[in-house]
Amino acid sequence: MNWLLDPNIGYVLLVGGTALAIVALIVPGTGLLELAAFFALFMAGYVIVNLPVNAWAIGVLLAALIVLGVAVRWRKGGLALLSASTLLLFVGSLFVFPNPSGGPAVNPFVAVVMSGGLAGLVWLAARKSLDASALRPRHDPDRLLGQSGVARTDLNPNGAVYAGGENWSARSSAFIAAGSAVRILKRDGLVLEVEEIQKED
Repeated sequence: MNWLLDPNIGYVLLVGGTALAIVALIVPGTGLLELAAFFALFMAGYVIVNLPVNAWAIGVLLAALIVLGVAVRWRKGGLALLSASTLLLFVGSLFVFPNPSGGPAVNPFVAVVMSGGLAGLVWLAARKSLDASALRPRHDPDRLLGQSGVARTDLNPNGAVYAGGENWSARSSAFIAAGSAVRILKRDGLVLEVEEIQKED
């Protein structure tokens, strides 16, 4: 396991595991992301335990994640906060492991790629998830309320109606003959409650 005790490898495992964990929380799936995140963070933990760590740099990385979380939620200043978060990630990344020579222990190129990748990935996944959750479902049965349809069968009190381009189970408080025009009053699960539309004299 000595090959793991390289600041660059430890850093990649830490950031990669964090990214996988965040994406797994935002987009839960089959469990593969969660397993990969656990493995990467476990290996990163091994590196952190066996290598000296700058506590202040860890604090900067945590602050970067907090700013990134705010950036995802805040529409107006999101891009500015995303940039600030990426910068904090980069600074924290360079110095998360101390270097006896005084310079950064993590390769600056690796820090740039991983910082930008983490910020971009989390930003994209979180924004897509938030946008999707805000959308009205395309197949929304409640859109039928107040609309008209046609009774496919007699409703006495249960039967079937055709509304919104589909056949639906329906019921009515009064008998409705097949072929009659109906109005949808409310929905109870997948059953529509309807009334007959009376023809004008």
